[in-house]
Amino acid sequence: MPVKEKVAVREQDPKVRATNFEEVCYGYNKEEAMEEATRCLNCKKPRCVEGCPVSINIPDFIQELKEGNIEEAAKVIAKSSSLPAVCGRVCPQESQCEGKCVVGIKNEPVSIGKLERFVADWSRENDIDLTGDIEKNGIKVGVVGSGPSGLACAGDLAKLGYDVTIFEAFHESGGVLTYGIPEFRLPKSKVVNYEINSIKKLGVKIENNVVVGRTITIDEMIEDEGFKAVFIGSGAGLPSFMGIPGENANGVLSANEFLTRVNLMKAYIDDYDTPIRVGKRVAVIGGGNVAMDAARTALRLGADTHIVYRRSEAELPARVEEVHHAKEEGIQFDLLTNPKEILVDEDGNVKGMVCVRMELGEADESGRRRPVEVEGSEFTLDVDMVIMSLGTRPNPLISSTTPGLETNKKMCIVADEEGLTSLEGIYAGGDTVTGAATVISAMGAGRTAAAAMDKYLREKYLNK
Repeated sequence: MPVKEKVAVREQDPKVRATNFEEVCYGYNKEEAMEEATRCLNCKKPRCVEGCPVSINIPDFIQELKEGNIEEAAKVIAKSSSLPAVCGRVCPQESQCEGKCVVGIKNEPVSIGKLERFVADWSRENDIDLTGDIEKNGIKVGVVGSGPSGLACAGDLAKLGYDVTIFEAFHESGGVLTYGIPEFRLPKSKVVNYEINSIKKLGVKIENNVVVGRTITIDEMIEDEGFKAVFIGSGAGLPSFMGIPGENANGVLSANEFLTRVNLMKAYIDDYDTPIRVGKRVAVIGGGNVAMDAARTALRLGADTHIVYRRSEAELPARVEEVHHAKEEGIQFDLLTNPKEILVDEDGNVKGMVCVRMELGEADESGRRRPVEVEGSEFTLDVDMVIMSLGTRPNPLISSTTPGLETNKKMCIVADEEGLTSLEGIYAGGDTVTGAATVISAMGAGRTAAAAMDKYLREKYLNK
C-alpha cells in the first residue's frame, strides 16, 4: 500500500512574520495530527527511537495518537521527556528521529517532531497532570543550571523520589530555553514557563540568582548544605570572537549577548520600553542555528540583515528549516565570505566591515571542505552592527572554584559516558561537557546522569 503524502504544517506568512515575534509555525490541529500519525508504519524494530537522544517510545505514542488517545500519547512521551513542547519545536528531528524513519527512505519521513508538539500542546491546553505518585526517599540532590540538561536531570531524579534543588544564576529559569532561543521559535510564557512549572510540580525547587562558584561552591553544597550528589549542567555561555581588528568597537557583540538582552528584557513585546540597540544594517557572522536566530531577531527589530559565512550553503550547520525560514523572511546570505576587519568611526562605532571572498579547498578534520581566501577579492560591507555567532564554551567559574574537578583544554568538564566527573558524587552533562550542542542532546545527558546518580545514591545511602 503506498504511503500517504505528508500533512503540511501551517505557518505565518513570511512577510507578516518578519515584522513580529509571534510563533512562525502554527503546528497541527487534532485532525491533521491524527492524519499524519496514520503514516507511521509502527515498525517492530523502530529506528526512530534509536535516533532520539532521550529514547521516547515514538511508535507507541504515535499509535495512541492515531487512535485519538491523546492523553495516553502524552503519558508515553512523559516517561522519557520532561520538555516535549520544547523538543517538538527546536529539536533537529531531520538528523535524529525523522532522519532514521523508515518511511523517509522512499518518501518524506513521518513528522515526529510536529506530532510530539501537538500532543504536548494539547496536554497543556487541557491541563493534563502527568505527575503521578512519587514516593520520597529524603535524599538531597543539587543541580547546577536550569537549562535543558539540568531540567531533564532534575525531573528524572524527582520522579525517583529525590529531594531536588536547582541553582540558577539568572533571575528567570530555563537557561538557553529562556534567554537563548527567540520567542518566534519558542514562546516563553506559553511553552517554556509551563514546562518548567510541570517539573516544579514533581517537587523540584529552583533557587534563582544563585551563581555557583560565587554565591555557593560545589564543596559547600556537599559539606554544608547536605547534598549527597550534584549534577552540573551550567551550559556553555562564554562566547568566542575572531580576533580581527575593530572587534572592540561599539556595535560589536556576541549572538549570546544579543539574544539574552532581547529575551530577558522582553524586547519582543511591543509595549516594553527595552533599552536595546539594533543597527540599521547588521551582519551576523556564522552559519549555525544561533546565527539564524540572531539574524532573524535583528530583522524583526528593523535591521537590514546579512548572514556572513565562510563556506557554501551546503556546509551551513544550521537546520535546513531555519535556513529556509530565514531566506523566506528576507535575510541576505553572503556565503563564501569571511570578515577581515571591522571599520570604526571617530566615535568608536562600527561603520563597515572588510571581507574577503573564499573558495573551498580540501576537506579538513570536520569532513567539510576547508575555505581558502581568494587573493585580491577584498570588499567592504556597509554595516553599523556586527553580531558574532562563532560558538561558545563553558565559563570556567565552577571548575576554577571546585578543586579536583578535571577539565580539558577547551575548559569543558571531563565526564564519562554516565556523566561522572573526576570527583565522587559530582556529575556533569550537556554543553558544559560537550561544548555548545543541541537542546535534546543536553537533555539526553541529563537523563543519563540521573540514572547513574540514582544507582550511586542507592548503593551508598539506600542499600538497594
